[in-house]
Amino acid sequence: MATKWVTRESVRVDRVSSTWLILSFVDPDATMLYVPTDQVMEVAERENAIPFDVPGVEMGHHGDECSFDAILKAHGPKDDEALAEVARIVRGADTPNKDLTPESRGLHALANGFKRMMLEGGYDDRESIRRQWYMYNAFYLACGGDPAKLKEPM
Repeated sequence: MATKWVTRESVRVDRVSSTWLILSFVDPDATMLYVPTDQVMEVAERENAIPFDVPGVEMGHHGDECSFDAILKAHGPKDDEALAEVARIVRGADTPNKDLTPESRGLHALANGFKRMMLEGGYDDRESIRRQWYMYNAFYLACGGDPAKLKEPM
């Protein structure tokens, strides 16, 4: 049975990478919802959706870890070292520890550029994620991931 997930609109690092993780490795048939911040919990309740990357939820930031970490631990494959390394890259890009990995600062810069492209280009969250999808596929492969596990963009 496909799951529903809900998060804040105007996506950036953690929400883009988490969407990639969910649709590539957790539930390829999941429905992803992007709503105003003040509506996330209401939509989660109404749609029976899993909220992520909002304060106070299980699939959110905890300590030094970000939502990607929480989703990977709770729902992702436990034996994929490449995903574990992608998680470190994302964690560095999405938290104050920008030097966690050599790639983290670069991902942070790219995510900010994509966010600006989205805002100035007039396209929505889904299009922003679609444009960044191959970047996460590339990180996964660079970390030693199995190319057979990669999915096409949402």
